[in-house]
Amino acid sequence: MKPLEIIDLKLIFPHPSQCIILKVEFVVMDNCTSNHFILGNDNLSVYGIDISNQRDRYFIIGDNKRQKIGFFNNKREITAIENEEKGPESEFFITQQLKEAEFNHEVTVEIKEKLIDLLFKYDNAFATDKEPLDAITGHGVDIILNVEKPYPPLLRIPAYPDHPRAREALEVHIKEQMDLVVLRKVGHNEQVEVTTPLIITWHNGKLRMVEDFRALNNYTIPDRYQIPRIHEKLTQLSQAKFITAMDALKGFHKNFLIDNAKKLLRIIAHCGIFEYLRMPFGIKNAPSHYQKMMNTIFTEELSEGWMIIYIHDIIICSETWDSHLSRLERVLQKIVHVSMKISLKKCHFAYSELKALGNVLSGLHLGIDKNKVAAVLLKSMPQNYK
Repeated sequence: MKPLEIIDLKLIFPHPSQCIILKVEFVVMDNCTSNHFILGNDNLSVYGIDISNQRDRYFIIGDNKRQKIGFFNNKREITAIENEEKGPESEFFITQQLKEAEFNHEVTVEIKEKLIDLLFKYDNAFATDKEPLDAITGHGVDIILNVEKPYPPLLRIPAYPDHPRAREALEVHIKEQMDLVVLRKVGHNEQVEVTTPLIITWHNGKLRMVEDFRALNNYTIPDRYQIPRIHEKLTQLSQAKFITAMDALKGFHKNFLIDNAKKLLRIIAHCGIFEYLRMPFGIKNAPSHYQKMMNTIFTEELSEGWMIIYIHDIIICSETWDSHLSRLERVLQKIVHVSMKISLKKCHFAYSELKALGNVLSGLHLGIDKNKVAAVLLKSMPQNYK
């Protein structure tokens, strides 16, 4: 390893009652990554911070020795909430399901307890591993082509050749989709006019089944429904002190296909022809249809300006905790009513700042998530003229 440069970073020494900004010099090392760093007591004392390591740890700032500020202990507060007398269903929800979600560690125990009680009240809004894939009714998906029958040969493509290892994994994947009632096998006596082949890819050792809808999309009449511009919508976060982000699980698969669309969405593999019963990923108008559906379901909330929806991403913002809790309840009520499911793994509750939609969101500022532009930031500076 070799040092590359020295950079100055402003770090926040956080606490709900008082914060200090520390300006710290870091040495950037070549081929070195770290998720943690340690600031010693001598370093902190430069900024007037003295830490006591007694049983109840606290720190004091400056010359005011009487003002003892305790450290926030999120683990202790979570344990206190879990140890309260609750029923077995509530205990399972808190200890097993909610551990997948992310909570703001800076909120008080009272706020966190009210939030957990609300989430348990609408626990049907959150997906579990052992439940059937429900459907959102009233928003059937159709596909309209710009060609008439008989369809051109490009819409009837045979299966692509694949590796025996991929075939075995593909059969398992198709069975899983059939168990979820996303796919059904087309009978030998059924007329088939359109077939879409599959492309098998591997990502992190796992198979990914991707349908090659390019030909079908070329003949599909586009839906001109406007997808929101992210940066225009993010201005709604101005002055927000509480932000919650949620993600609809398997959103596209929650939409039924009408009969005409089913016949056009038939995929072909070495093991037969299968028909989609739910909206798949990759078809031309899937994002616009889903955005239209979400805007219809949450019309009232969107019109009030405190909710942002970008396809399956849901963001709720508020200036006060009471209004945030009320707004979150309204959203969860509608989610349960339409049989939508939220992925707890992608939930971030009651944050003042979080990463979502490729940005760092806050009521005070907006910034780009540096993980999204890391390749550009790490690119070496030009050393000569062309």
